[in-house]
Amino acid sequence: MSIKPIIALDFPNTEEALAFLEQFGDESLYVKVGMELFYQTGPKLLEILKDKGHQIFLDLKLHDIPNTVYRAMKGIASLGVDMVNVHAAGGKNMMKAALTGLEEGTGNGKERPLLIAVTQLTSTSEEQMQQEQLVHATLNESILHYARLTFDSGLDGIVCSSLEAKFIDQHIAYPFLKVTPGIRLSGEDTHDQKRVVTPEEARELGSSAIVVGRSITESKYPFETYKQIKEIWEAKK
Repeated sequence: MSIKPIIALDFPNTEEALAFLEQFGDESLYVKVGMELFYQTGPKLLEILKDKGHQIFLDLKLHDIPNTVYRAMKGIASLGVDMVNVHAAGGKNMMKAALTGLEEGTGNGKERPLLIAVTQLTSTSEEQMQQEQLVHATLNESILHYARLTFDSGLDGIVCSSLEAKFIDQHIAYPFLKVTPGIRLSGEDTHDQKRVVTPEEARELGSSAIVVGRSITESKYPFETYKQIKEIWEAKK
């Protein structure tokens, strides 16, 4: 599956998000709408983005009891987004309920949104995971465990860092998406991310899709930076 670089719209409101997107003209993009933006704007922004021809990754990381997630996903399925996620820590029953909700909420003749699960955030180090989550395993072991739960639940893939993508491929059969945030151009500040790679490294490590935020949104020339990253990314084909 070919997925163009996903731009993280980490903005506080509709006005700033749309002003940013104006710089891309008629370019059809794949954008990520996360908690910060969605909780301020709601479904209306998603409708605007779809009308402009963009694909949408709705990044809400649902993590609740199975019935609540089922009902939430059933509603999300009607919003026209292309990909959504849950947190794998919610367990197999929750992930299966999420998938059922999406399937039941997707209209006849329409394609169900991709459903992926977060493993360990790219801002989490192995030391943090072990000390704060009391997970007595290596980071790779924890991520693989969550990936296997996700695969067994019938989901389409996971969110992980590119550093784990090749490791996941060695244990879980293709096709299984590895959607990877924590992407920075060479020499850039990593900010709050711990497990960071460049677009070139993500390509070589086997990421299925990359999510790029500040490298593009804080660039002086966002469209040019996006095209540079897209060219690097699509060189893998």
